[in-house]
This record gives sequence, structure tokens and C-alpha cells, in this order.
Amino acid sequence: MSMKKELLRLKRIRNIGIAAHIDAGKTTVTERILFYTGRTHRIGEVHEGTATMDYLPQEQERGITITSAVTTYYWKDHEIQIIDTPGHVDFTIEVERSLRVLDGVVAVFCGVGGVEPQSETVWHQADKYRVPRIAFINKLDRIGANYFNVVDMMVDKFATNPIILQIPMGEEDGFFGMIDLIKMQGIVWEEEDMGATYRYINIPDIYKKSAHEYRERLLEKLSLLDDTFMELYLGGAEIDEELIHKVIRENTIAMRCVPVIGGAALRNKGIQPLLDAIVNYLPSPIDIPPVKGKNPDTGYEEIREPKNTEDFSALAFKVVMDEGRKLVYIRIYSGEIKVGDDVFNVNLNKKEKISRIYRIHANHRERIDEASTGAIVGIVGLKDTSTGHSLVKTRPILLEPIDIYQPVISIAIEPKRNVDQEKLLLVLKRISEEDLTFVLKTDEDAYQTIVSGMGELHLDVIARRIKDDFGIDIHVGKPQVVYKETIEKQVHIEHSFEKTINNINYKGYVSIDVSPGIRGEGIKITSQISEEHPAYPYLQAIEEGILEASNIGVLKGFPITDIEVLVKDASFSSPEFARLTLKMAAYEAFRKGCVDASPVLLVPIMSLTVTTPNEFLGDIISDLNARKCQILSIITKEKITVLNAHAPLTNMFGYSTDVRSLSQGRASFTMFFSHYDRIENG
Repeated sequence: MSMKKELLRLKRIRNIGIAAHIDAGKTTVTERILFYTGRTHRIGEVHEGTATMDYLPQEQERGITITSAVTTYYWKDHEIQIIDTPGHVDFTIEVERSLRVLDGVVAVFCGVGGVEPQSETVWHQADKYRVPRIAFINKLDRIGANYFNVVDMMVDKFATNPIILQIPMGEEDGFFGMIDLIKMQGIVWEEEDMGATYRYINIPDIYKKSAHEYRERLLEKLSLLDDTFMELYLGGAEIDEELIHKVIRENTIAMRCVPVIGGAALRNKGIQPLLDAIVNYLPSPIDIPPVKGKNPDTGYEEIREPKNTEDFSALAFKVVMDEGRKLVYIRIYSGEIKVGDDVFNVNLNKKEKISRIYRIHANHRERIDEASTGAIVGIVGLKDTSTGHSLVKTRPILLEPIDIYQPVISIAIEPKRNVDQEKLLLVLKRISEEDLTFVLKTDEDAYQTIVSGMGELHLDVIARRIKDDFGIDIHVGKPQVVYKETIEKQVHIEHSFEKTINNINYKGYVSIDVSPGIRGEGIKITSQISEEHPAYPYLQAIEEGILEASNIGVLKGFPITDIEVLVKDASFSSPEFARLTLKMAAYEAFRKGCVDASPVLLVPIMSLTVTTPNEFLGDIISDLNARKCQILSIITKEKITVLNAHAPLTNMFGYSTDVRSLSQGRASFTMFFSHYDRIENG
């Protein structure tokens, strides 16, 4: 392919995700996109369990997205690869790893709920990876929907710069279309063909005044973002659509603004303009900065340009075990691959062979012979590659890894039949390969298999998978909280480790201060030992000893965290065994120090948001007080109240049942991990 053709192909690629709070309607939006672009021939519905992208049986049964699904569709000569991500906080890792490989995001907001807790989580994740986004305000046909209120919430919660490109015609049940502020025309959708046909109309008289007001605000905002635009605007010149689109695109990609449009996906309204916005404003692989990484040999930062002529580089962002085969999803940042090629896993320092390449459409796969820059594909043959690993052909580069969240809840799990024990362990290992927030541990003393995850729903979904997908009947223990340990006072420890080898006594000595650290900062190790000191070359061994000792606590065996360690002095009797003796001396000194420094348990504190009709507020607050929750804010809006609190996870089991009974089923809540803190009555 010529350079010119390759550049044109890359310009027409969009790698995007659809992300939102649970129940904002993102899977419904995705299903409409697939229908209107001809990818599917009928619209799948979440509430009927027929959504294409929610293809797992549990997703269809529960009506939620559990795993991020990938598909490709075409719109106006553009190839759009889309990932529909989960909205439930227990599956945050799915959003995290999707955002790591995406170039743009459609943030879907509910017109009634607006910016909800998981919306904020997703938004901040997108900020972390510098992913440009557009906002689609959905459910404008619902009672209580308020388009402009959601825009205000975006400003308040995200400190962002929303650019309103459309305003709604009609409210709630009377919602019938949107006004395009760039074309200055109304858009309406035909009911007869499921919204596939839409047309532009003259703006009804009742909306003309507000349309002109919002058009002026749009032009004012754009003039502040572009000097040329400002000159034309202040000079009273007619500004053409092409320039408006150009300025919006440039500033969206630069993350200086967020275009806002709306609709009602369930009523088939608003999707085609959303597709246009994806093409017009979200970046192609060549619009974003070249991917950066570290050369593992030199330690220096390097980049890979998004070109087929560049050496192949890709990031593995998802692993799926399917019918005994390992399918690895990768995002290709540069170069190209073909079936049969060898690739080099930089993290593992080993070669792997590509035996098959698939273009993915939800749970359907299309075999292809090659893939190149900008593609998101599935690969079979990468036996040892895992989530976050970097792949190249010749020039090694370690791309930025994917952040992994620590599990906060555990259950004991065992097969009902002893003959299934080995099979169960194999299945659990397989699941832990797919899902890095699912941790497997065998307790030798209690002869138990312990699994840990992000929440009750997360572990419930996995338990159901073991039964339904692998045919193993299991006993599941009650959920247990994953605690951590820390200390409350400072101590000074001096400790010697001695080992006799071949009748010669070898000795290592360390002197350390152990003191309480800042919550959430983990183990922080500093040293007073100078570079001239004989022990200086062995500081890493001392650090290793301390970190290994922190894995098993001194109170209940939970990991130790939030501690500052100052290495004051160290010595050894023989350079030959200095590394071993200093490491063991540091290990034992740290554990001894923690025992003497008033160790305490830390419990996971959850960020809780409860939305309740006002008449149940008193009962909800009383219940939260009884659970020792710290109420942070109470925001009343007409008939409902939104209550934010910090809740100790130990006291929140079964809360979903209790909150329903307290509110006659009308209150809802979301809860996700916030931080660890001291447990009362420790």
C-alpha cells in the first residue's frame, strides 16, 4: 500500500469506547449504532436479553454489561472500532484496560440521573490516559430528564468545558427531536422504520429564540479556543460549517472542550448525529501523539510512530479463555503482523508465534491474514502473553502498563465433589489469567481455596461461571473482607542475622526506624547510607527483605501497608554472603519493628452514594449511622435526595436487600472502593 493510501486509511479509523454509569443506556446506544450502520439486522434490547454486545448468558439475564465487547462497523467511509464497557463498579478493570488502548470515548449520561458516581470514575480514568471524549445525554424522553442540568453537572463535577452542539425539542414524554446549532435546523426521526430515517426540518417557532441564544454561546465559546475564529466572529463575518467542525475537532482532540449532543436511544432518536460526531470530532490513530515507552535495554524513553513502516508494537489489553484456547486482544500502535509471524514479548523476554488473527464482533470472529497500525484484533498462539504485556518484532519497547486494582473481598470456594478439586483449580487459574482483579490463593493450613475480587457481584458472577460454563458444582463460603495492617507508633530496631556455612559464621546487621506513613501511600523506604558506605551496593537487598516481610502481617497475616522505613545503618562480615545476610536481617528487623509499633487492622472504606425518594431519607440515614458510615453530603433535588458517605465494607454486606426494604424498592445505591482506614475497636 502506498504511503498516501496508508495515511488515508489511518485518517479514517476511529478506536472508541462507550462508557458510563450503570443504567445510563450505553449498551442500548451501541445496539442502535450497530443497527443503523448495517452491522446487525435487528435491534437487540438489554431488557429483553437480546443485546448483541451483552452476549454472555449472565449479561443477558442480569441486564448489565460484565465484560467489554469489541466490534467494528463503518459509517461514511470510516472504520470505527468500538468497545462497549461495563458500568458496574465491580468491573472497573474492564473500563481501565479499554481506555488504555482507545483513542476516544463517548461518555453516555442519563438525562435524569446526570453525572453519577461511576460516570465520575470513568471520566477520571479517561483523564488519566488523556483520552478525548464527546458527551451523549441519553433518556431525554424520561420523566425528570433535564438536558441543561446534566451539562451544568459536567462543569461542576469535572471542571470541564462542554460545548453544546444540540438542544432538545420537547420535554419528557413530549421529546421529539434535537436542534442542530451548527446547521440551525431541527432533526426528527421516523417511527415507522425504527428511527433509521431522519430528516432536517425548520426550527419550530417556539424554539427559535433559545436556538439563536445557544448558537451565539457556541460561537462565543469556540472563539475563545481559536484566534482565527475569534477574528471572524468579532468581525461579524459569516462562519461556515467546515471551520466550526475544524475548531471543535482540534480542541476536542487537545482536550480543551467536550462536544455535547443528546437523544433517546431506546426510542431510536439521536444516534446518527452521534455517529457523525464520532467521525467529525474524535481522533484517528494519527491525530494522537505517538505511543511512548521505555527501551528495556537502555532505560531511555522511545516513541513509535503510527506507521506500517515502523517496527511492530502492540499492547495486550485483554485475555479470554475460549473453548480451551487463549485469545489475546491487542491494540497495534505501529507496524503490521501476519499469520505465522514471530513476535517478541518484551515483559517476558521471549518469542511467541501468531497462529491466527481475528477481527472481533462481540462473540463472533472473522479470520484475517494480517493486521496493521490502528487495528484492535484478537490473536491465538500467544501462550504466555497476559494483560499489559508489550509485543514487538525487533526493537524492544515497554509500553505503559495497565493499572490493576486491589481486590477488597474474599470467599472460600470448594467443589461439592472431591473428584472436581483439580479441575476447579485449573478453572480458577484460567479465570485469574483473564481477570487481573480476581486473585486466587490456597490456604495450606486450612486446606481452603480463597478467591478475592472487587465486590459481591464480581465474585457471584465468577461463581456462576464456574457452574454454568465449566459444569462444576461448588460450595461458596460467606464473603470475607480483605483487610490490611499498619502501625500506630514509631520504633527503632537493630537486628543481626547470623548463618553458619561450612563452619564459618556469616553475619548481616541492619538499623532501621519504622514509623506510620500516609494513608494510601504503601511502604516507603528511604536510606541514610552514603554511596561510600560498604553496604550501599546492597541497599536493594535490604529493600527486598522489607517488602517481602510486608506481604504477611504480624496481626492476622494481612499485607502491611502505609509505613515509612528509614535505613540508618547496615554492615556485614563477608561480601560473598552480604546480599543474603542483609536481606534476612532487614526481613526480621521489619517484622520485629511492626510487632513493637502497635499494629492495627485497616478495613476497606467504600464510597457510597444512595439516591432515595425524600420520604425514606430518615430511615436510610438511621440505617447508615447504625452501620458506622460517615455521611459526607446530602443533596436534595425536588422529590429525591442524593446522599454520599464513606462506609466500612465490613458493615455493608446485604445492603442491597436492606435498602430496598427501607424504601419499598425505590432507592438505589452505588458503592466502590475508596481507601483503607483504621477499623474501630481494632
